Amino acid sequence: MKTAVSIPDDIFERAERQASQERRSRSEVYAAALDEYLARRAREEITDTMNRVCDEVGGADDAFLSAAGRQVLDRVEW
Repeated sequence: MKTAVSIPDDIFERAERQASQERRSRSEVYAAALDEYLARRAREEITDTMNRVCDEVGGADDAFLSAAGRQVLDRVEW
């Protein structure tokens, strides 16, 4: 699909240099950038949704769950 967008000159110039360095078309660079942006936003939306669900479930203190969570975290390499 063809579309027209307006972008600041400095971003345009950086994108042109990047496309040239990678021997890719301008369209490929813009499509890859937009795809990456949208994928990142999708992950943020998932996190936001999970946080809302956790808030709805409630934050009641459960000693068993707290202890089990600590044990799991102790076994995970950070």
